[in-house]
Amino acid sequence: MQVLVIGYVWPEPNSSAAGRRMMDLIGVFKARGAQITFASAAQRGEHSVDLEAQGVVTASISLNCSSFDSFVAELKPEVVIFDRFFTEEQFGWRVERSCASALRILDTEDLHCLRHARHQALKQGRQVQREDFFGELAQREIAAIWRCDLSLIISDYEFNLLQHTFGVAKDVLHYLPLLALRDAYDVSEWRRFSDRQHCVVIGNFRHAPNWDAVQYLRSQIWPKIRKSIPTLECHIYGAYPPPKALQLHSEKLGFLVKGWATDAAAVVEGARLCLAPLRFGAGQKGKLLEAMECGTPSITSDIGAEGMHGEMPWCGAIVKDSAQFAEDFAAAVLRFYEDQAAWQAAQLQGRALIASRFSRNAHLAQFEQRIDELLPQLERHRMLHFNSVMLRHQTLKSHQYMSQWIEAKNRLAAVDGDVL
Repeated sequence: MQVLVIGYVWPEPNSSAAGRRMMDLIGVFKARGAQITFASAAQRGEHSVDLEAQGVVTASISLNCSSFDSFVAELKPEVVIFDRFFTEEQFGWRVERSCASALRILDTEDLHCLRHARHQALKQGRQVQREDFFGELAQREIAAIWRCDLSLIISDYEFNLLQHTFGVAKDVLHYLPLLALRDAYDVSEWRRFSDRQHCVVIGNFRHAPNWDAVQYLRSQIWPKIRKSIPTLECHIYGAYPPPKALQLHSEKLGFLVKGWATDAAAVVEGARLCLAPLRFGAGQKGKLLEAMECGTPSITSDIGAEGMHGEMPWCGAIVKDSAQFAEDFAAAVLRFYEDQAAWQAAQLQGRALIASRFSRNAHLAQFEQRIDELLPQLERHRMLHFNSVMLRHQTLKSHQYMSQWIEAKNRLAAVDGDVL
């Protein structure tokens, strides 16, 4: 089987949950003996994984360039995975034209329109309204979902939102959450309460919800915590910290911006608590799953825990959104930091959540079964949904003409430059 992955960025599994998820998807097809090509128009980052060393062929591709047509026609993939809906917009029509019989899978990562709507509402100091979801970004993202044969949805909250708010058919969606590194953890493997100290925050600084959370923690929450425990420190880790993030570093407040963590798991396992006061966002939070894997209870918000625990208790505390959020968050941190019994119960709950909600073996088996069901009856699957057929016909043509116009414009600009 020939599989083409079109990446929005080059995967960085040690920098973000998105990178870790991409490597999980690649691993699924590697285990099936597939030949995998990863192509991206993005620049490689300093923390990009070495895909070639893992037997994955890599290719640099260009936006709005017909060179991709010959590339994909020669490759003849049976499966094409689009990394986020932007890549489907940019390359989907070219895949349709060159290899229409390929199974098209969209990995949404999270719903960008949901994250955007929440961010806009936060900036305006109000709650999200239903109409906030129906903007241009949502129209583009939902259209991309309909155009693909299968879209991977990371959160059951988003799975339900797509069906009941946007009217997306269930059989073009597949629930695939973040996956634990392994299905079972022994408590004896984890460092004890007395062997841990301080709090940790971890997350890529390029992700807007993470950056907002760090700023809010520094200005509104951490000073309240330090009043009660003056020696307590908060260690902030994440890839690509901008200068404005480094300026938040304060030895006096014990708010220490550390930057890139070469071994994130060791950092999280050494902390007594993981903090994630997220005020907007979507999807699932890799930092919170990693905390569970390290036996580290976490204090987070409704949005932080969304789609991660179902009806099960959280492995720490979920602080409800209210006018008292900062005070309540600080109180929860102090409680779990000092109460060993509560801390140990939360640690055990994290292990239960991993087994119930993030089982690698169970979810990967379901995903593989879905692929095996779709491949032999792809045309029938496509004909079940008029919305899919209609949107592929209408919007792919518009994307084609826009891309070709940009390519022609760039070509003319290059000629004019040579003349000059």
